[in-house]
Amino acid sequence: MKKILLVFSTIILCAGVSSLHAKNVGVPAECEDVMLQAFYWDSYKAQSSTNSKFGCTKWIDLIKDTAAINANFDVVWFPPSAGPKGCGVGYSAKQYSNQESDWGTKTGLNNLINALHKGNTKVLADVVLNHRGNLTNWCNFFTDNFGSYGTFTLTQKEICRNDEGFTDSKSSCYNAAASDRGAYDTGDNFDGARDLDHQSEMVQNWSKAYTQWLLNTMNYDGFRYDMTLGFHGRYLKMYNEAAQPYMSVSELWHSIDRQKQHLQECDSNTMIFDFQAKYSLKGIVTGSYGKLNVNKVFEGLRKHGLSRYSVTFIDNHDTFDRGTAYGDNQFTPTTDLTTATNKDFVLQASAYMLMMPGVPCVFYPHWVSYKEEINELIAVRKRAGIHSESQVLEEESGQYKYHATIQGHRGKVIVRVGKYRSTTQPEGYELAVEGGSRGAYTVYIQMNPQGVEQPAADSSLKGRGEKFLEDGKLYIRVGERVYDITGNKIQ
Repeated sequence: MKKILLVFSTIILCAGVSSLHAKNVGVPAECEDVMLQAFYWDSYKAQSSTNSKFGCTKWIDLIKDTAAINANFDVVWFPPSAGPKGCGVGYSAKQYSNQESDWGTKTGLNNLINALHKGNTKVLADVVLNHRGNLTNWCNFFTDNFGSYGTFTLTQKEICRNDEGFTDSKSSCYNAAASDRGAYDTGDNFDGARDLDHQSEMVQNWSKAYTQWLLNTMNYDGFRYDMTLGFHGRYLKMYNEAAQPYMSVSELWHSIDRQKQHLQECDSNTMIFDFQAKYSLKGIVTGSYGKLNVNKVFEGLRKHGLSRYSVTFIDNHDTFDRGTAYGDNQFTPTTDLTTATNKDFVLQASAYMLMMPGVPCVFYPHWVSYKEEINELIAVRKRAGIHSESQVLEEESGQYKYHATIQGHRGKVIVRVGKYRSTTQPEGYELAVEGGSRGAYTVYIQMNPQGVEQPAADSSLKGRGEKFLEDGKLYIRVGERVYDITGNKIQ
Protein backbone atom coordinates (compact mmCIF):
# COMPACT_ATOMS: atom_id res chain seq x y z
CA MET A 1 0.00 0.00 0.00
CA LYS A 2 1.16 3.51 -0.72
CA LYS A 3 1.92 5.37 2.50
CA ILE A 4 1.87 9.16 2.80
CA LEU A 5 3.95 10.65 5.59
CA LEU A 6 2.35 13.52 7.50
CA VAL A 7 4.19 16.63 8.68
CA PHE A 8 7.60 15.07 9.23
CA SER A 9 10.54 15.45 6.85
CA THR A 10 12.66 12.50 5.78
CA ILE A 11 15.70 14.00 7.49
CA ILE A 12 13.90 14.30 10.83
CA LEU A 13 12.57 10.77 10.60
CA CYS A 14 15.96 9.23 9.85
CA ALA A 15 17.45 11.00 12.83
CA GLY A 16 14.57 10.47 15.22
CA VAL A 17 12.75 7.17 14.77
CA SER A 18 15.49 4.95 16.22
CA SER A 19 15.66 7.04 19.37
CA LEU A 20 11.86 6.96 19.68
CA HIS A 21 11.91 3.18 20.04
CA ALA A 22 12.95 3.70 23.67
CA LYS A 23 10.92 6.91 24.13
CA ASN A 24 7.43 7.11 25.59
CA VAL A 25 7.22 3.36 26.08
CA GLY A 26 3.83 2.50 27.57
CA VAL A 27 2.25 5.86 26.68
CA PRO A 28 -0.07 5.47 23.64
CA ALA A 29 -0.50 8.64 21.59
CA GLU A 30 -3.95 10.30 21.57
CA CYS A 31 -5.32 7.27 23.39
CA GLU A 32 -9.09 6.72 23.32
CA ASP A 33 -8.99 3.88 25.85
CA VAL A 34 -11.30 3.66 28.84
CA MET A 35 -9.98 1.59 31.77
CA LEU A 36 -11.72 -0.48 34.42
CA GLN A 37 -10.16 -1.22 37.80
CA ALA A 38 -11.65 -4.70 38.13
CA PHE A 39 -11.27 -5.09 41.90
CA TYR A 40 -11.40 -3.27 45.22
CA TRP A 41 -9.89 -4.01 48.62
CA ASP A 42 -10.53 -7.60 49.75
CA SER A 43 -12.88 -8.24 46.83
CA TYR A 44 -11.39 -11.73 46.47
CA LYS A 45 -13.46 -12.71 49.49
CA ALA A 46 -16.87 -14.38 49.34
CA GLN A 47 -19.69 -12.09 48.27
CA SER A 48 -21.34 -12.52 51.68
CA SER A 49 -18.36 -10.81 53.30
CA THR A 50 -18.88 -7.25 54.53
CA ASN A 51 -15.67 -6.39 52.68
CA SER A 52 -17.06 -7.52 49.32
CA LYS A 53 -20.48 -5.86 49.27
CA PHE A 54 -20.08 -4.96 45.59
CA GLY A 55 -19.42 -8.53 44.51
CA CYS A 56 -16.51 -10.95 44.43
CA THR A 57 -13.89 -10.32 41.74
CA LYS A 58 -11.94 -13.56 41.65
CA TRP A 59 -10.94 -14.67 38.15
CA ILE A 60 -13.86 -17.15 38.05
CA ASP A 61 -16.27 -14.33 38.94
CA LEU A 62 -14.95 -11.75 36.48
CA ILE A 63 -15.04 -14.17 33.56
CA LYS A 64 -18.83 -14.30 33.88
CA ASP A 65 -18.94 -10.58 33.07
CA THR A 66 -16.44 -10.47 30.20
CA ALA A 67 -19.11 -9.68 27.59
CA ALA A 68 -20.12 -6.49 29.43
CA ILE A 69 -16.49 -5.58 30.13
CA ASN A 70 -15.47 -6.11 26.51
CA ALA A 71 -18.41 -4.02 25.30
CA ASN A 72 -17.40 -0.97 27.33
CA PHE A 73 -13.73 -1.08 28.31
CA ASP A 74 -10.48 -1.14 26.34
CA VAL A 75 -8.14 -1.85 29.26
CA VAL A 76 -8.73 -3.75 32.52
CA TRP A 77 -6.46 -3.38 35.55
CA PHE A 78 -6.14 -6.59 37.57
CA PRO A 79 -4.91 -6.88 41.18
CA PRO A 80 -1.46 -8.42 41.82
CA SER A 81 -1.65 -12.01 40.57
CA ALA A 82 1.59 -13.19 42.24
CA GLY A 83 1.24 -15.71 45.06
CA PRO A 84 1.28 -18.00 46.81
CA LYS A 85 -2.26 -18.31 48.11
CA GLY A 86 -2.54 -16.66 51.52
CA CYS A 87 -0.99 -13.32 50.48
CA GLY A 88 -4.40 -11.64 50.46
CA VAL A 89 -4.83 -8.73 48.04
CA GLY A 90 -1.25 -9.33 46.89
CA TYR A 91 0.74 -6.19 47.65
CA SER A 92 3.24 -8.20 49.72
CA ALA A 93 3.42 -11.26 47.48
CA LYS A 94 6.19 -13.76 48.17
CA GLN A 95 6.78 -15.72 44.96
CA TYR A 96 6.28 -13.84 41.71
CA SER A 97 6.51 -16.80 39.33
CA ASN A 98 3.75 -18.50 41.34
CA GLN A 99 0.43 -17.32 39.89
CA GLU A 100 -1.73 -19.30 42.31
CA SER A 101 -3.12 -16.51 44.50
CA ASP A 102 -6.15 -15.61 46.58
CA TRP A 103 -7.67 -14.23 43.37
CA GLY A 104 -7.69 -17.70 41.85
CA THR A 105 -5.68 -20.27 39.95
CA LYS A 106 -3.19 -19.70 37.15
CA THR A 107 -5.55 -21.54 34.81
CA GLY A 108 -8.40 -19.27 35.84
CA LEU A 109 -6.24 -16.22 35.21
CA ASN A 110 -5.21 -17.50 31.77
CA ASN A 111 -8.82 -18.19 30.85
CA LEU A 112 -9.90 -14.70 31.92
CA ILE A 113 -7.11 -12.96 30.01
CA ASN A 114 -7.92 -15.02 26.90
CA ALA A 115 -11.63 -14.17 27.16
CA LEU A 116 -10.85 -10.44 27.42
CA HIS A 117 -8.41 -10.61 24.52
CA LYS A 118 -11.07 -12.21 22.33
CA GLY A 119 -13.09 -9.04 22.89
CA ASN A 120 -10.06 -6.83 22.09
CA THR A 121 -9.69 -5.74 25.71
CA LYS A 122 -6.17 -5.40 27.08
CA VAL A 123 -5.11 -6.38 30.59
CA LEU A 124 -2.74 -4.58 32.96
CA ALA A 125 -0.80 -6.52 35.59
CA ASP A 126 -0.37 -4.91 38.99
CA VAL A 127 3.42 -5.03 39.39
CA VAL A 128 5.00 -4.65 42.84
CA LEU A 129 8.75 -4.08 42.43
CA ASN A 130 9.41 -1.75 45.36
CA HIS A 131 9.12 -4.49 48.00
CA ARG A 132 8.23 -8.16 48.45
CA GLY A 133 7.27 -10.65 51.14
CA ASN A 134 9.62 -13.20 52.67
CA LEU A 135 10.01 -17.01 52.70
CA THR A 136 10.49 -18.08 56.34
CA ASN A 137 11.98 -15.02 58.05
CA TRP A 138 12.37 -11.31 57.46
CA CYS A 139 15.27 -11.52 55.05
CA ASN A 140 15.05 -14.61 52.83
CA PHE A 141 12.97 -15.12 49.69
CA PHE A 142 11.37 -17.74 47.48
CA THR A 143 13.10 -18.66 44.22
CA ASP A 144 11.40 -17.29 41.09
CA ASN A 145 11.54 -19.35 37.91
CA PHE A 146 10.66 -17.24 34.89
CA GLY A 147 11.49 -19.94 32.34
CA SER A 148 13.63 -18.65 29.48
CA TYR A 149 13.93 -15.29 31.27
CA GLY A 150 15.89 -16.83 34.13
CA THR A 151 15.72 -18.18 37.67
CA PHE A 152 16.40 -15.84 40.59
CA THR A 153 16.83 -16.21 44.35
CA LEU A 154 17.20 -12.83 46.04
CA THR A 155 19.11 -12.60 49.33
CA GLN A 156 19.45 -9.99 52.07
CA LYS A 157 22.15 -8.37 49.92
CA GLU A 158 19.30 -7.25 47.63
CA ILE A 159 17.52 -5.46 50.51
CA CYS A 160 18.00 -1.69 50.84
CA ARG A 161 20.65 -0.83 53.42
CA ASN A 162 18.31 1.40 55.44
CA ASP A 163 15.40 -1.09 55.50
CA GLU A 164 13.96 -1.71 58.98
CA GLY A 165 14.91 -5.38 58.58
CA PHE A 166 18.43 -4.39 59.60
CA THR A 167 17.41 -2.26 62.58
CA ASP A 168 14.54 -4.20 64.17
CA SER A 169 15.74 -6.65 66.83
CA LYS A 170 12.99 -9.13 65.83
CA SER A 171 14.52 -9.47 62.36
CA SER A 172 16.69 -12.40 61.30
CA CYS A 173 19.16 -9.97 59.69
CA TYR A 174 19.18 -7.48 62.56
CA ASN A 175 22.41 -5.46 62.68
CA ALA A 176 23.89 -7.23 59.64
CA ALA A 177 27.27 -6.05 58.39
CA ALA A 178 27.35 -3.45 55.64
CA SER A 179 28.79 -6.05 53.26
CA ASP A 180 25.62 -8.14 53.73
CA ARG A 181 23.24 -5.32 52.84
CA GLY A 182 22.30 -3.58 49.61
CA ALA A 183 22.73 0.10 48.76
CA TYR A 184 20.61 2.88 50.26
CA ASP A 185 17.00 3.16 49.11
CA THR A 186 16.49 5.46 46.11
CA GLY A 187 12.97 6.38 47.23
CA ASP A 188 10.55 6.22 50.15
CA ASN A 189 10.60 3.27 52.55
CA PHE A 190 7.72 0.81 52.90
CA ASP A 191 7.74 -0.83 56.33
CA GLY A 192 5.27 -3.62 55.54
CA ALA A 193 7.85 -5.75 53.67
CA ARG A 194 11.48 -5.68 52.58
CA ASP A 195 12.39 -2.82 50.24
CA LEU A 196 14.44 -4.02 47.28
CA ASP A 197 17.66 -2.34 46.22
CA HIS A 198 17.14 -1.31 42.60
CA GLN A 199 20.77 -0.27 42.31
CA SER A 200 21.54 -4.00 42.50
CA GLU A 201 22.16 -5.72 39.16
CA MET A 202 20.44 -8.82 40.55
CA VAL A 203 17.26 -6.84 41.37
CA GLN A 204 17.36 -5.12 37.98
CA ASN A 205 17.68 -8.44 36.14
CA TRP A 206 14.92 -10.00 38.28
CA SER A 207 12.61 -7.04 37.56
CA LYS A 208 13.28 -7.15 33.82
CA ALA A 209 12.76 -10.91 33.70
CA TYR A 210 9.50 -10.66 35.67
CA THR A 211 8.00 -7.90 33.52
CA GLN A 212 8.98 -9.63 30.27
CA TRP A 213 7.58 -12.92 31.58
CA LEU A 214 4.28 -11.24 32.48
CA LEU A 215 3.88 -9.92 28.93
CA ASN A 216 5.22 -12.80 26.90
CA THR A 217 4.31 -15.85 29.00
CA MET A 218 1.30 -14.75 31.06
CA ASN A 219 0.00 -12.62 28.12
CA TYR A 220 -0.60 -9.40 30.02
CA ASP A 221 -0.48 -6.25 27.87
CA GLY A 222 0.91 -3.67 30.27
CA PHE A 223 1.59 -2.68 33.85
CA ARG A 224 0.23 -0.74 36.77
CA TYR A 225 3.33 -0.14 38.91
CA ASP A 226 2.69 -0.09 42.65
CA MET A 227 4.38 2.50 44.89
CA THR A 228 6.74 4.03 42.34
CA LEU A 229 7.59 6.66 44.94
CA GLY A 230 9.70 3.90 46.51
CA PHE A 231 12.42 3.78 43.84
CA HIS A 232 13.94 6.18 41.32
CA GLY A 233 12.17 6.59 37.98
CA ARG A 234 15.30 5.65 36.02
CA TYR A 235 14.64 2.02 36.97
CA LEU A 236 11.04 2.09 35.79
CA LYS A 237 12.32 3.38 32.47
CA MET A 238 14.82 0.49 32.38
CA TYR A 239 12.12 -2.11 33.00
CA ASN A 240 9.68 -0.65 30.49
CA GLU A 241 12.33 -0.42 27.80
CA ALA A 242 13.18 -4.09 28.39
CA ALA A 243 9.56 -5.32 28.35
CA GLN A 244 7.91 -2.81 25.92
CA PRO A 245 4.38 -2.77 27.47
CA TYR A 246 1.43 -1.33 25.59
CA MET A 247 0.59 0.82 28.61
CA SER A 248 2.39 1.67 31.85
CA VAL A 249 0.79 3.52 34.77
CA SER A 250 2.62 4.64 37.92
CA GLU A 251 1.03 4.89 41.33
CA LEU A 252 2.60 8.08 42.68
CA TRP A 253 0.43 9.33 45.52
CA HIS A 254 2.02 12.74 45.79
CA SER A 255 2.05 16.38 44.68
CA ILE A 256 1.94 17.53 41.07
CA ASP A 257 5.56 18.69 41.32
CA ARG A 258 6.67 15.23 42.44
CA GLN A 259 4.68 13.64 39.62
CA LYS A 260 6.37 15.91 37.09
CA GLN A 261 9.73 14.98 38.60
CA HIS A 262 8.84 11.29 38.20
CA LEU A 263 8.10 11.82 34.51
CA GLN A 264 11.49 13.47 34.09
CA GLU A 265 13.23 10.65 35.97
CA CYS A 266 11.72 7.93 33.77
CA ASP A 267 12.09 10.00 30.57
CA SER A 268 8.30 10.11 30.12
CA ASN A 269 8.05 6.33 29.74
CA THR A 270 4.89 5.96 31.82
CA MET A 271 1.51 7.45 32.59
CA ILE A 272 0.53 8.42 36.16
CA PHE A 273 -2.63 8.11 38.20
CA ASP A 274 -3.78 11.71 38.50
CA PHE A 275 -4.30 12.03 42.25
CA GLN A 276 -4.57 15.81 42.16
CA ALA A 277 -7.43 15.56 39.65
CA LYS A 278 -9.10 13.06 41.98
CA TYR A 279 -8.87 15.51 44.87
CA SER A 280 -10.36 18.27 42.70
CA LEU A 281 -13.34 16.01 42.00
CA LYS A 282 -14.13 16.09 45.71
CA GLY A 283 -15.29 19.64 45.02
CA ILE A 284 -18.51 18.10 43.70
CA VAL A 285 -19.22 16.73 47.18
CA THR A 286 -18.67 20.12 48.85
CA GLY A 287 -20.27 22.20 46.09
CA SER A 288 -16.91 23.74 45.11
CA TYR A 289 -17.32 23.25 41.36
CA GLY A 290 -14.62 25.82 40.62
CA LYS A 291 -12.07 23.16 41.59
CA LEU A 292 -12.86 21.42 38.30
CA ASN A 293 -11.81 24.47 36.27
CA VAL A 294 -8.21 24.39 35.06
CA ASN A 295 -8.23 28.18 34.85
CA LYS A 296 -8.94 28.42 38.57
CA VAL A 297 -7.70 25.95 41.16
CA PHE A 298 -7.50 22.62 39.31
CA GLU A 299 -4.08 21.08 40.00
CA GLY A 300 -4.07 17.90 37.92
CA LEU A 301 -1.71 17.01 35.09
CA ARG A 302 -3.97 18.71 32.52
CA LYS A 303 -3.20 22.12 33.99
CA HIS A 304 0.47 21.50 33.26
CA GLY A 305 -0.09 20.36 29.67
CA LEU A 306 0.48 16.71 30.60
CA SER A 307 -2.92 15.14 30.00
CA ARG A 308 -1.28 12.55 27.75
CA TYR A 309 0.25 11.04 30.89
CA SER A 310 -2.85 11.34 33.07
CA VAL A 311 -4.96 8.37 34.16
CA THR A 312 -7.94 9.96 35.87
CA PHE A 313 -10.06 8.27 38.53
CA ILE A 314 -12.68 8.95 41.17
CA ASP A 315 -11.73 6.24 43.66
CA ASN A 316 -9.51 3.17 43.87
CA HIS A 317 -8.91 0.26 46.24
CA ASP A 318 -6.86 2.48 48.60
CA THR A 319 -8.90 5.69 48.60
CA PHE A 320 -12.33 4.07 48.84
CA ASP A 321 -13.57 3.64 52.41
CA ARG A 322 -12.55 0.14 53.55
CA GLY A 323 -13.01 0.59 57.26
CA THR A 324 -9.42 1.59 57.96
CA ALA A 325 -7.34 4.76 58.06
CA TYR A 326 -6.31 4.10 54.46
CA GLY A 327 -9.82 4.90 53.25
CA ASP A 328 -10.04 8.44 54.62
CA ASN A 329 -9.69 10.06 51.18
CA GLN A 330 -12.73 8.38 49.64
CA PHE A 331 -14.74 10.41 47.17
CA THR A 332 -18.11 9.53 48.63
CA PRO A 333 -19.00 10.15 52.29
CA THR A 334 -19.56 6.42 52.88
CA THR A 335 -19.39 3.19 50.92
CA ASP A 336 -23.20 3.21 50.71
CA LEU A 337 -23.67 4.02 47.02
CA THR A 338 -27.41 3.31 47.08
CA THR A 339 -28.49 6.72 48.38
CA ALA A 340 -29.64 9.33 45.86
CA THR A 341 -27.07 11.80 47.14
CA ASN A 342 -24.11 9.49 46.69
CA LYS A 343 -25.39 8.32 43.32
CA ASP A 344 -25.49 11.92 42.11
CA PHE A 345 -21.97 12.59 43.40
CA VAL A 346 -20.56 9.55 41.62
CA LEU A 347 -22.38 10.15 38.34
CA GLN A 348 -21.53 13.85 38.17
CA ALA A 349 -17.89 12.98 38.74
CA SER A 350 -18.14 10.19 36.14
CA ALA A 351 -19.69 12.54 33.57
CA TYR A 352 -16.83 14.97 34.12
CA MET A 353 -14.08 12.33 34.06
CA LEU A 354 -15.41 10.46 31.02
CA MET A 355 -15.64 13.61 28.90
CA MET A 356 -12.18 14.95 29.78
CA PRO A 357 -8.70 14.30 28.34
CA GLY A 358 -6.51 11.68 29.95
CA VAL A 359 -7.37 7.98 30.18
CA PRO A 360 -10.33 7.58 32.55
CA CYS A 361 -10.27 4.64 34.98
CA VAL A 362 -13.70 3.54 36.23
CA PHE A 363 -13.77 1.97 39.71
CA TYR A 364 -15.46 -1.44 39.92
CA PRO A 365 -17.93 -0.62 42.78
CA HIS A 366 -19.10 2.45 40.84
CA TRP A 367 -19.56 0.45 37.65
CA VAL A 368 -21.51 -2.43 39.21
CA SER A 369 -23.69 0.07 41.08
CA TYR A 370 -24.50 2.24 38.05
CA LYS A 371 -23.69 0.18 34.96
CA GLU A 372 -26.37 1.65 32.72
CA GLU A 373 -25.50 5.27 33.41
CA ILE A 374 -21.71 4.81 33.23
CA ASN A 375 -21.92 2.71 30.06
CA GLU A 376 -24.00 5.47 28.42
CA LEU A 377 -21.30 8.03 29.26
CA ILE A 378 -18.57 5.73 27.91
CA ALA A 379 -20.52 5.36 24.65
CA VAL A 380 -20.68 9.14 24.20
CA ARG A 381 -16.94 9.48 24.81
CA LYS A 382 -16.21 6.81 22.21
CA ARG A 383 -18.62 8.29 19.67
CA ALA A 384 -16.93 11.69 19.88
CA GLY A 385 -13.46 10.12 19.96
CA ILE A 386 -12.33 11.95 23.09
CA HIS A 387 -8.76 10.94 23.83
CA SER A 388 -5.91 11.44 26.26
CA GLU A 389 -4.76 14.64 24.53
CA SER A 390 -8.13 16.15 23.62
CA GLN A 391 -8.37 19.92 23.81
CA VAL A 392 -10.73 21.53 26.32
CA LEU A 393 -11.96 24.45 24.27
CA GLU A 394 -13.68 26.42 27.01
CA GLU A 395 -14.67 26.13 30.65
CA GLU A 396 -17.11 27.92 32.91
CA SER A 397 -17.83 27.36 36.59
CA GLY A 398 -19.90 28.97 39.29
CA GLN A 399 -21.97 28.10 42.32
CA TYR A 400 -23.05 24.46 41.96
CA LYS A 401 -22.28 24.28 38.23
CA TYR A 402 -19.52 23.50 35.78
CA HIS A 403 -19.60 23.61 31.95
CA ALA A 404 -16.91 22.56 29.44
CA THR A 405 -16.52 21.92 25.71
CA ILE A 406 -14.12 19.16 24.65
CA GLN A 407 -12.86 18.31 21.15
CA GLY A 408 -12.51 14.64 20.21
CA HIS A 409 -11.26 12.92 17.08
CA ARG A 410 -14.76 12.63 15.60
CA GLY A 411 -16.80 15.25 17.39
CA LYS A 412 -17.21 17.71 20.24
CA VAL A 413 -19.08 17.35 23.52
CA ILE A 414 -20.41 19.85 26.00
CA VAL A 415 -20.63 18.52 29.55
CA ARG A 416 -22.60 20.34 32.23
CA VAL A 417 -22.78 19.23 35.87
CA GLY A 418 -24.48 20.69 38.93
CA LYS A 419 -28.02 21.64 39.91
CA TYR A 420 -27.57 25.22 38.61
CA ARG A 421 -26.21 24.15 35.20
CA SER A 422 -27.77 25.63 32.07
CA THR A 423 -30.48 23.45 30.56
CA THR A 424 -30.59 25.26 27.21
CA GLN A 425 -29.58 22.97 24.35
CA PRO A 426 -26.65 24.53 22.46
CA GLU A 427 -27.16 25.27 18.77
CA GLY A 428 -25.76 22.56 16.51
CA TYR A 429 -25.59 19.95 19.28
CA GLU A 430 -27.84 16.99 20.10
CA LEU A 431 -28.66 15.76 23.58
CA ALA A 432 -26.54 12.68 24.29
CA VAL A 433 -27.04 11.87 27.99
CA GLU A 434 -28.99 13.40 30.84
CA GLY A 435 -29.11 11.94 34.31
CA GLY A 436 -29.06 12.39 38.03
CA SER A 437 -31.48 14.20 40.26
CA ARG A 438 -30.39 16.78 42.83
CA GLY A 439 -26.89 17.08 41.34
CA ALA A 440 -27.71 16.49 37.70
CA TYR A 441 -25.49 16.28 34.62
CA THR A 442 -26.09 16.75 30.90
CA VAL A 443 -23.90 15.93 27.90
CA TYR A 444 -24.44 17.23 24.36
CA ILE A 445 -22.59 16.07 21.25
CA GLN A 446 -21.78 17.54 17.84
CA MET A 447 -20.14 15.26 15.27
CA ASN A 448 -17.50 16.52 12.84
CA PRO A 449 -18.79 17.12 9.30
CA GLN A 450 -18.81 13.89 7.24
CA GLY A 451 -16.93 12.04 9.97
CA VAL A 452 -13.66 13.96 9.40
CA GLU A 453 -11.00 13.16 12.01
CA GLN A 454 -9.81 16.09 14.10
CA PRO A 455 -6.07 16.68 13.48
CA ALA A 456 -3.63 16.00 16.27
CA ALA A 457 -3.27 18.72 18.87
CA ASP A 458 0.51 18.54 18.49
CA SER A 459 1.97 17.57 15.12
CA SER A 460 5.60 17.62 16.20
CA LEU A 461 7.75 14.49 16.20
CA LYS A 462 8.60 14.62 19.90
CA GLY A 463 7.22 11.65 21.79
CA ARG A 464 4.74 10.74 19.07
CA GLY A 465 6.43 8.80 16.28
CA GLU A 466 5.92 8.76 12.55
CA LYS A 467 2.38 9.35 11.26
CA PHE A 468 1.25 7.95 7.92
CA LEU A 469 -1.93 7.34 5.96
CA GLU A 470 -2.79 3.92 4.59
CA ASP A 471 -6.10 3.32 2.77
CA GLY A 472 -7.34 6.62 4.15
CA LYS A 473 -6.64 5.69 7.78
CA LEU A 474 -4.17 7.40 10.11
CA TYR A 475 -1.50 5.28 11.84
CA ILE A 476 1.47 5.99 14.11
CA ARG A 477 4.79 4.16 13.92
CA VAL A 478 7.02 4.12 17.01
CA GLY A 479 10.18 2.13 16.36
CA GLU A 480 9.08 -1.22 14.96
CA ARG A 481 5.51 -1.00 16.25
CA VAL A 482 2.47 0.46 14.53
CA TYR A 483 -0.64 1.75 16.34
CA ASP A 484 -3.94 3.09 15.08
CA ILE A 485 -5.11 6.50 16.27
CA THR A 486 -6.94 4.93 19.24
CA GLY A 487 -3.73 3.37 20.54
CA ASN A 488 -4.40 -0.21 19.42
CA LYS A 489 -1.27 -2.04 18.30
CA ILE A 490 -1.53 -3.14 14.65
CA GLN A 491 1.88 -4.81 14.39
